[in-house]
Amino acid sequence: MADEAIKNGVIEALEDLTGSDEVATDLDLDLFETGLLDSMGTVQLLLELQNQFGIDVPVSEFDRNEWSTPNKIIAKVESMQ
Repeated sequence: MADEAIKNGVIEALEDLTGSDEVATDLDLDLFETGLLDSMGTVQLLLELQNQFGIDVPVSEFDRNEWSTPNKIIAKVESMQ
């Protein structure tokens, strides 16, 4: 089960970045295919996650396929804690 603090933090960050509440209702929404997240948004998201959770994801190691949905982002953050 997802850590609620991580889940809520990730969803809140995504809502702020995308301006969409759809990220909270559909956790399997592909953020890149829908255009909700682009390369600039990705950098902002990584910085926000670093600030919130103390994880460090170098952009050079960022694999878009592993970060494409809210569920995947939550799982990645949990695995890096």
